[in-house]
Amino acid sequence: QLYPRIKVETSLGDFTLQLDGKRAPLTTANFVQYVKDGFYEGTVFHRVIPGFMAQGGGFTVDLAQKETRDPVPNESGNGLTNDRGTIAMARTNDPHSGTAQFYINLVDNAALNPNPSRWGYAVFGRVTEGMETLDAIAEVPTGPRGRLPRDVPQSNIIIEKMTLLPR
Repeated sequence: QLYPRIKVETSLGDFTLQLDGKRAPLTTANFVQYVKDGFYEGTVFHRVIPGFMAQGGGFTVDLAQKETRDPVPNESGNGLTNDRGTIAMARTNDPHSGTAQFYINLVDNAALNPNPSRWGYAVFGRVTEGMETLDAIAEVPTGPRGRLPRDVPQSNIIIEKMTLLPR
């Protein structure tokens, strides 16, 4: 399936993603496998910065980091840009370190796109319904929590379920 659709049910509401397996085949296949495995159920949005992005998919409700599969190669530079409502792979400073964590851009974030001197963050789809849920997530107060130093929602925003929708 080149353009899989995924329903994301959270404790603050639902949203739907449409992934782009043509422009980001490895990243899309990786994400879909995590969805099929039920990996995201019970994870939280652990880093939320209003006017920037909401990141999730790596930590449990008690902020323990989940074990992941091996990273996928960075597919930034695929023509998809970090615009409001797009989903992209979170990673460390190592460009090829993305595993299960993702973020959704709350605004246009051109600074996250690749340029000739560095890798960008790989966009692999977009929110097609429920962007108001992401805007609600951005309104939850944040601060330090657990071992995470900042930008952690002070009340859990839980991903309850992700479902691959029929074509």
